[in-house]
Amino acid sequence: MNPELKSLLKKSSFIALLLFVFSNSFAQKTLTLDDAMGIAIKNSPEIIKSELNMTISKENLKARESATKSLIKFDVTPFDYSQGRVFDDYFSKYYTNETKKVYGNLSVSQPILFTDGRISLQNRMEFKDAYSEHFDVASNSIVSTGSRGYSNNLYLNLTQPLFTYNKLKMEINQLKLSLENATLSYAIQRLYLEKQVSMFFYSVYQRQMALTIAQDELKNQKISYEIIKSKVEGGLSAREELLQAELNLATSESNLQNKQVDLENAKDDFRQYIGMPLSEEFDILANIEFSKVTVEMGKAIQNGLETRMELKQREINIKNSNDQLTMAKSINEFAGSVDLSVGLFGEDPHLPNIYDKPTRSPQVMVTFNIPIWDWGERKSRIKAAEAGIKIEEINLSNERTNVELAIRQTYRSLQNLDMQIDLAKQNEKNAQLTYEINLERYINGDLTSMDLNRYQNQLSEKKMNLANSLISYKLELLNMKIQSLWDFENNSTFVPKEILENMNKEEGKP
Repeated sequence: MNPELKSLLKKSSFIALLLFVFSNSFAQKTLTLDDAMGIAIKNSPEIIKSELNMTISKENLKARESATKSLIKFDVTPFDYSQGRVFDDYFSKYYTNETKKVYGNLSVSQPILFTDGRISLQNRMEFKDAYSEHFDVASNSIVSTGSRGYSNNLYLNLTQPLFTYNKLKMEINQLKLSLENATLSYAIQRLYLEKQVSMFFYSVYQRQMALTIAQDELKNQKISYEIIKSKVEGGLSAREELLQAELNLATSESNLQNKQVDLENAKDDFRQYIGMPLSEEFDILANIEFSKVTVEMGKAIQNGLETRMELKQREINIKNSNDQLTMAKSINEFAGSVDLSVGLFGEDPHLPNIYDKPTRSPQVMVTFNIPIWDWGERKSRIKAAEAGIKIEEINLSNERTNVELAIRQTYRSLQNLDMQIDLAKQNEKNAQLTYEINLERYINGDLTSMDLNRYQNQLSEKKMNLANSLISYKLELLNMKIQSLWDFENNSTFVPKEILENMNKEEGKP
């Protein structure tokens, strides 16, 4: 290459570098992909809603588990007064009664998780001052009577359903499944967010690369213009060559402006998605250097089928459908219940003597629900629930197929992109060499401005193709991580921590 041309290229490159650094110095922040992801997590409405759904499910489960423990209550009525006239049908007379009461009730209730029964201890203490009238046959007149005293009723009660499913256990299991499902949804939403943020991030980077390439193209066009201008002024080239060089230079300037607009639009889309203020300036710092990652399709498929959260959600749906079947079978079923109660009742005008002569009050009640004819309601509901289970099983099977299919396609895409990157590197190298050779020819007058511009466009295209191939490889590698939940770059699982803990609990692992 001509020494003067080399010197001019070096000076132009140095000036362009200074301008780039100077312009970047005014940017308020430089964003990496991790920075962008952190901002998006804080601002994403879907992530916030997923976190709130997890909180709702967690607190509902905590509340229900708390309700399986003893509930101690004390109810007190410090004053209860009533007065009324009562009609006696036998004597056809009205009588007056008046009652003043103070009473309290202390209860301890304990659900029995294993049997779905409930045992409770009740104690009711009362002070009553009562007055009433009644007809005395002997004296043939209305007489008044009254009483004041204390009473206490202490009894133990047991209620136990028979021949039916354990509703308490099922309710707790359903709440656990609801929490697991909410946790899975949150993790899936985060993976989806990471994918979308990465796409917007690299979209900005692509526009940034396109702008840089356009700047290089304009720099080369300016060099070409200065060369042809000096040759025309020296009478070595025709005037038309200068006009063509001016047109090429104007086209490069217009292209640079278009790339700047594209970059600003992409930045606005990126700001909107991650929740940044539209007025906040930033630069993108991305590392797209190619480093080949070994991906094993068998490992990816195995881990994906074992850990994909969508499959776990389908399994939860099957469990819920089985619960629906259990409830359907309980409709109009033969069932029963046992109620046992043992108590002591005591009363006396004086509080210390309340249990001098206690009265025992045992009670036993056995009840059976015997369906005779329900016009096929139970049978139809069972069939509907069984059909729902089959649908969920089909959905699980289809989801497994879709998971494996997506992993296989992503693996093939990665292999193809690996080859495309090697090809794009070679094409860029050849285009650069071709441009330099033809620039020498252009300087020597063996090539027109239009021909040189074609080689310049070819060089810009190959540079952009290489950048796009590198970004596509990064995105597809991320897609493989999301599809298989295995990070092949670090050779470790990508299952979220909370999901991994639940899986280990189910499998009995520490």
